[in-house]
Amino acid sequence: MQKKTLSDISVKGKRVIMRVDFNVPLDDNKNITDDKRIVESLPSITKVLNDGGRLIIMSHLGRPKGKVNKEYSLAPVAQKLAELLSRPVAMASDCIGSEVTEQVLALKDGDVLLLENLRFHPEEEANDPGFSKELASLGEVYVNDAFGTAHRAHASTEGITHFIKTAVAGFLIERELLYLGKALQEPERPFVAILGGSKISGKIDVLENLFKKVDTVLIGGAMVFTFFKAQGYEVGKSLVEDSKVELALKILEEAKNKGIKLLLPVDVILAAEISADAACYPASIASIPENMMGVDIGPITAETYRNEILSARTVLWNGPMGVFEIDNFAAGTMAVAKALTEATAKGGTTIVGGGDSAAAIAKAGLSKGITHISTGGGASLEFLEGKELPGIAALND
Repeated sequence: MQKKTLSDISVKGKRVIMRVDFNVPLDDNKNITDDKRIVESLPSITKVLNDGGRLIIMSHLGRPKGKVNKEYSLAPVAQKLAELLSRPVAMASDCIGSEVTEQVLALKDGDVLLLENLRFHPEEEANDPGFSKELASLGEVYVNDAFGTAHRAHASTEGITHFIKTAVAGFLIERELLYLGKALQEPERPFVAILGGSKISGKIDVLENLFKKVDTVLIGGAMVFTFFKAQGYEVGKSLVEDSKVELALKILEEAKNKGIKLLLPVDVILAAEISADAACYPASIASIPENMMGVDIGPITAETYRNEILSARTVLWNGPMGVFEIDNFAAGTMAVAKALTEATAKGGTTIVGGGDSAAAIAKAGLSKGITHISTGGGASLEFLEGKELPGIAALND
């Protein structure tokens, strides 16, 4: 996707309205517990400010359901952003209206104004043209740097582009398109995809799309048990999608026909229940007792997967290998995370597709050792499925 970016335009003296993803976690005292999403947007923000643009920032926070709810005010974000930028950030009391327009028109070069939560208005998620037009009237240039919401056609991501001529991607979206796009378009080979998570149904479109591109697929997470059941194994109390057993057989057949190496675990970690106190042990997939459930890939599989990852030039990971939130069930996921950093150190390109995989990498403290960690769980998944993302498609080519 060849989209215009911030680097292609001049913003000096112009009002730049930028959509970011400041949907950050807050504690009960309204303190931000993780500012990663704000930090991720800083390159685009500082570029506009350093080039003398007048910046109007907009975002959503939480799910206020189209009503004003102070619980979801972006005020704490304005404070945090001011700290990170070492300059004042003005906070608007709304995102549209005459008062906001006055504040916007009073901005000088290098000033920043953060609009209040877009989702205080039901028109935002409804992609209402009137609301889109009001947002567009605040700026002369539109920048989208919110990859996390690019798969939604909302007023601030898609609607606004119909009313503003210059609409470009910020550096965060540019980076996402560069890595995710390159992996799908022209990956360096061998190209290994690792897919985890609990359900085949959640990953079927990704698998279908990746089968056109990859050399090897490594499967983990609870969805392996649907494959095992399809192959006639006893899976005990493990999570199975009974309605997808036929589909699992079809996927195995398709991989074989296309010459794709599709690997399933040979051993798993078993526990009687999913709890931090549950005793667990490794077992071969051929010997799962009926009172036990699989909670992670086993050590032999982890080593096999590591070797496959280290032999790759491009690695794409989406979905954990087990219930990594519980330390006793996290070894497989952590082994994969570590193998990715080793592959990166060897000169490979490693891409983590947001969501739980990103959380696992962060838990392992290995984020710095990965080429690219996507900032959008749902958006990266839809991108990997080969779907068009409305918030990106709407930008200038």
